[in-house]
Amino acid sequence: MDALSEVFAAVRFSGGVFLDAEFTAPWCVVSQVGPEEFRDQGKMPAHLIAYHYIVAGHLFIRVADAPALEVRAGEIVLLPRNDGHVLGSAPGLRPVVIDDQVQAPTDRAPASLRYGGGGEPTHIVCGYLGCDIPHNPLLSTLPEVLKIGVRDGTGGEWVESSVRHAVEEFAHSGIGSSAVLGKLAELLFVDGVRRYLATLPEGQTGWLAGLRDRMVGRALVLLHTRFAHPWTTEKLAHEVGLSRSAFADRFTSLIGVPPMRYLTNWRLQLAAIRLRESAASTAQLASDVGYESEAAFNRAFKRAFGTTPAAWRKHA
Repeated sequence: MDALSEVFAAVRFSGGVFLDAEFTAPWCVVSQVGPEEFRDQGKMPAHLIAYHYIVAGHLFIRVADAPALEVRAGEIVLLPRNDGHVLGSAPGLRPVVIDDQVQAPTDRAPASLRYGGGGEPTHIVCGYLGCDIPHNPLLSTLPEVLKIGVRDGTGGEWVESSVRHAVEEFAHSGIGSSAVLGKLAELLFVDGVRRYLATLPEGQTGWLAGLRDRMVGRALVLLHTRFAHPWTTEKLAHEVGLSRSAFADRFTSLIGVPPMRYLTNWRLQLAAIRLRESAASTAQLASDVGYESEAAFNRAFKRAFGTTPAAWRKHA
């Protein structure tokens, strides 16, 4: 398995849809997934990716001071770090907060919103992907917004028809439709990251740029597939055919952290997942992810997550 697939496998997304919204121009609203969307589902995940699927019409999305991006019917826009954003029928409109106008879900219908000035209609479905690991190397290196043509990716027409069917079911409170849309959004997100990777310019830095580099990419594959191995910078450099100093400089300049610090972070990511999903002892998990002692693992885990492995497991 390649490093990108390894990271996706470790993210362990959960997904859902929380709002069916219809707007009529002119309109402009503030948007961000918040704790209120999880009142009936328990705690909010540590990391959220917000998304909007445009069923009909079009909209403009803007994050902070970046230029507004137009999104049309049949496209999905994802915000990998759930940044606050503005949605509207045109650029330059004054945004308003309309959380109090959302109609709560019922046994027969999802939460809904109908808002606007009566002009051109736009229909969107809003959802999220979530994971309990807050510092995944992939998610931290993505742009603020990813726009994906549902029909353009892997599966093309099949994915588009599946999304449309799930949206129709969701609008009528179809059983399981929210979960289906969540899984389809996850599929589109993975495909969108792959396409984004292919468009990165030369000279770009970050995790995805490192993955594309022949030497650093090979090292990332080794670190992700053989994470419990007693790696040193020298051993990794030998594996990829560089001197220790040349490899360390190249890895750090692209990824942003030295190789051994990256490995430590990745081991702790995996350990957090295993604490949640496995009944194995802390000592066993520490050994499984490459730590020689339980005490060293406990210290590293607390530095990274602010709590002990035992407390993390109980909370998760």
